[in-house]
Amino acid sequence: MNIVIAIAAVLVSAFNAFGFYKAGSFKAKATKEVLLGAGMGWVANIPLGLVRLIAWLEILGAVGSVAGPIGAYATGFTWSLWVGVAAAAGLALTMLVAFIMHVVRGEAKYTWKMNLTMLATSIIAAVLQALVVLPIF
Repeated sequence: MNIVIAIAAVLVSAFNAFGFYKAGSFKAKATKEVLLGAGMGWVANIPLGLVRLIAWLEILGAVGSVAGPIGAYATGFTWSLWVGVAAAAGLALTMLVAFIMHVVRGEAKYTWKMNLTMLATSIIAAVLQALVVLPIF
């Protein structure tokens, strides 16, 4: 395993996890009115339970993408590296669906920068973590 790739994977995953954890914890704690006031117009048309599900998926993905690699390095459980890969890939899929939803709703002109940034960091984190699990170099 290349130590540079492993360090880059942890750093990108930590940056990615920070953003998703903040977004997820806000969605998990805020009322529907607060979310609408924050510019999340999509919340008006879906049940609050689905908003909470999305929030918890973001939180769990953030925790998993960081805890997987750290768990492997700290305890030697190499299987936990796969948890990090799966969590980062799941966050990438979440952002892909979010981007598609915003395009369909006509909100992409307001959200495309954040959506694509979070999508790109999730993909980069997943690829770097996969390179650590499946060392090619």
